Amino acid sequence: MSIIVSTHSFRGGTGKSNLTANITALMAQNGRRVGVIDTDIQSPGIHVLFGLDETSMGRSLNDFLWGKCEISDAAHDVTSRLGVDVKGKIFLIPSSIKAGEIARILREDYDVGLLNDGFESLIDALQLDVLMIDTHPGLNEETLLSISVSDVLALIMRPDQQDYQGTAVTIEVARKLEVPRMLLIVNKLPAVFDARDVKEHVEHIYNCPVAGVLPHSDEMMALASGGIFVLRYPDHPLTERIREITVQIEA
Repeated sequence: MSIIVSTHSFRGGTGKSNLTANITALMAQNGRRVGVIDTDIQSPGIHVLFGLDETSMGRSLNDFLWGKCEISDAAHDVTSRLGVDVKGKIFLIPSSIKAGEIARILREDYDVGLLNDGFESLIDALQLDVLMIDTHPGLNEETLLSISVSDVLALIMRPDQQDYQGTAVTIEVARKLEVPRMLLIVNKLPAVFDARDVKEHVEHIYNCPVAGVLPHSDEMMALASGGIFVLRYPDHPLTERIREITVQIEA
């Protein structure tokens, strides 16, 4: 049975897209057929991690939303771009990075309801085990739809007061939408903090399980979205923690 997982953060800069790509790669290593949709249409970026650029992108989510193609026609098999052999498959549905198409979205908007139909159609067409939705930060109509259809909502936050407040709002909304499972992920934790204390503190504040607390990593920063961390550094302690989070999402 397939599952839909939304990865979300109230603010930008939490490392949401990077973490989504890494979790996706680990799922593919485990033999899963995984689809990844970049619904951050105003500021797309996850395609970079999978080695796509404007010249190699072709169809995008924008084309589906404007009725130019089926959503499966915008799916790019990026498995061979990982640089390592995996047992599963990864299909990426990117948002357009063309300035004109981003401007059109901002100017004309689109029928958000099409996304829900697209999610189900994509799962069926590609026989997906998991559909990962990389959302736009904050709360808007598209985000609310993605959250409402999710089996799992993974909320990424930093140990920052603005993130604490924004995450509280998101959790309240998700509970009203009756999301079956919510997991919190604390990312980019400075070395001066104790991860166990942070985990206990966050779980106490939100009454929500913390799937993992990920430390700031110089290696991750140096990679600069030039690849997928867990594949470049398979034995790194950070990779092991992301692997533990992936297991909980798939549970």
